Amino acid sequence: MPGQWKTILLGDPLDNAESQHQRLSNPVALAVFSSDALSSVAYATEEILLMLVLAGSAALSLAMPVAAAIGVLLIIVATSYRQTIKAYPGGGGAYIVAKENLGTNVGLAAGASLLIDYVLTVAVSISAGTAAVTSAFPVLGQYRVEIAVAFTIVLAIANLRGVKESGRAFAGPTYFFVAMLALLIVVGLVKAALGQPIVVTPHEIETTSALSLFIILKAFASGCTAMTGVEAIANGVQAFKEPAAKNAAKTLTWMAGILLFMFLGITALATYSGVRPTEGGETVVSQLARGVFGTGVLYYLLQAATAAILVLAANTSYADFPRLGSFIAADGFLPKQLKQRGYRLVYSNGIMLLTAVAVLLLVIFGGNTNRLIPLYALGVFASFTMSQTGMVVHWLKNRGENWHWSIVVNGVGAVTTGVVFFVIAAAKFSQGAWIVLLLAPILVMYFKWVKTHYDDADRRLALEEQERDETADWLPETHFCNRVILLVSGIDRRIVRAVRYAHTIQADYVEAVFVDVTGDKADFMRAEWERARIDIPLTIIDSPYREIISPILRYIRSIPHEVEDSVITVIVPEFVPEGWADNILHDQTSFWLKRTLFSEPGVIVTDVPYHLRPKTVPSSETA
Repeated sequence: MPGQWKTILLGDPLDNAESQHQRLSNPVALAVFSSDALSSVAYATEEILLMLVLAGSAALSLAMPVAAAIGVLLIIVATSYRQTIKAYPGGGGAYIVAKENLGTNVGLAAGASLLIDYVLTVAVSISAGTAAVTSAFPVLGQYRVEIAVAFTIVLAIANLRGVKESGRAFAGPTYFFVAMLALLIVVGLVKAALGQPIVVTPHEIETTSALSLFIILKAFASGCTAMTGVEAIANGVQAFKEPAAKNAAKTLTWMAGILLFMFLGITALATYSGVRPTEGGETVVSQLARGVFGTGVLYYLLQAATAAILVLAANTSYADFPRLGSFIAADGFLPKQLKQRGYRLVYSNGIMLLTAVAVLLLVIFGGNTNRLIPLYALGVFASFTMSQTGMVVHWLKNRGENWHWSIVVNGVGAVTTGVVFFVIAAAKFSQGAWIVLLLAPILVMYFKWVKTHYDDADRRLALEEQERDETADWLPETHFCNRVILLVSGIDRRIVRAVRYAHTIQADYVEAVFVDVTGDKADFMRAEWERARIDIPLTIIDSPYREIISPILRYIRSIPHEVEDSVITVIVPEFVPEGWADNILHDQTSFWLKRTLFSEPGVIVTDVPYHLRPKTVPSSETA
């Protein structure tokens, strides 16, 4: 990205010394790391109802017991992750906990599961936020994908500006959503207590199956989307102000309490009002808001808040996906580019990778939340299970203070989340969960391939002890042959600078090479070369098929290597465009030529840049 645009979009670069000042206070951290979990109440209840409604309207009465079971699970998992924060105050994500206690393979599986879930979080959250917008303004429904992609790009740019800055920007919408939803729940429950009806839009229900345990389990599995994002605080302990672990534990407790209140409250209102979900139509929260507030200012404020929090819910992934990617990359299982902090002290490459994959999913699934939901939550419960099992092993090995209590908490967490994982896998397998079950092992194999490549490269690049000790080995045993090829496309200021540079190189032979792509420039080029009195022999290569790179490559490969250590130095003269717009107007042949020659053994490519002189005003104009 050009420097001026980077500054406009992202702000000034941040110094390494400012990293400590980028840590988050508890209120801001709650907005950053809890937006995913808190936003899930906008669709978790709806997902329960969509499964139960298959068995008819009578089955909707089971929504509250199913939600209560999920609430108990939430309490168990939140308590378990408080123990994880206590044991890993530097950040105890599932990847680190599982790798240290259950082995590298299990750790990689946990990491793969989380990475997949973070991508799905972005796609589901953005598509759900878009659905809130199109519910309020149905005319925008045809632009669902375009709106979703635009939201994703805006969110990515905000995160590229830095953790602290994006956190402050997102704190307001998060707390606004909590306040508006709390108002909806309180007003709705007061109406229910007074016996006043909550009028919702009637929708016909087509019963497609009888009520069965499998339908109830599918409803439970769908509602468990309310649990996604619970682990984010434990993964991001390092982002909190000191004492980081203590602040993270407090924030986790607040998040769990707020989430439990809103999830059970919305489900209670849905049960009382008899709201019926419609796949791809108006959301349950929108119907409840119309019934409680009417179609007035409060309704549109709630819809705006819901749309905002659902879009910002993806920010949890933007906070954790790049951080997790950096951990895995630091261990050599992902490309090294992911472990480097960027312009604003964030893992920029991880943010851009997450954005690209999420946009691809939104396009493939048409921005439809209901089509993406079946893929959701499976990965996070897999990571829950591996993380909590790893904590059981941790307490058995270390036996710190109150370890008996800790091992019970984490043990219960491991068992319950493990059971939920298998329930979700079975209930949603045919709906698309098989994709996640297949993708996770593939991702683990990719991790191992990357590690194998890096280990092999390190081994082959490493200096042996005798190479370190014997300085004579740094010099070639035989004469080092260097043949220099100066590529020319014409005679101008670039060639002057390149010829002068070529004379500074200690070479056995120097020649200039010109590729004649038109078939009629050979004689002209020879005459110009002689007239310029350049003391380097000129070789002209005929290119009847108007290619440039292939003839140069063939010519270089045809040069015999007289000794083992001989090299060919290819000099590429270029001028430096004055701006990005200028760069577009010029041939990119040199770029692709350098990329091609880079893979050729025994070839060294040298750029000789020429900077254009400042533009001067003709003397006649200055008079």
